[in-house]
Amino acid sequence: MNLIDKALGMHERALAVRSNRMEVLSRNIANADTPAYKAQDIDFRQVLKETESTAMQTTHANHIGQGEDASPGGLKYRVPFNVAFDGNTVELSVEQAKFGQSAADYQTTLSILESRIGGIRKALRGD
Repeated sequence: MNLIDKALGMHERALAVRSNRMEVLSRNIANADTPAYKAQDIDFRQVLKETESTAMQTTHANHIGQGEDASPGGLKYRVPFNVAFDGNTVELSVEQAKFGQSAADYQTTLSILESRIGGIRKALRGD
């Protein structure tokens, strides 16, 4: 783990997971009328837990890099409250609510990350 990773903590990975989840939810919304489409979602906590448990640490500058994955996994099919007659499992109101919550979570994580970066800038400038 390099100095920047230590300074930013898990927020950088959390932002990537939240971004990926918003893409998945937007695909669900776009396919609300597609016959037999199965709604998907990402379990944020599980993905971060897997990321933390499998993360390798670089202890020497000559070690091979980790090759971080910008597209975290954890994709699962959602079990709907009501299945449409055509087999589609997307419930538009549920997807829109989850997308709104995910967007708010993304913005919160981004604000925390910006705050950390601002703190690093102040420390470097000596403010």
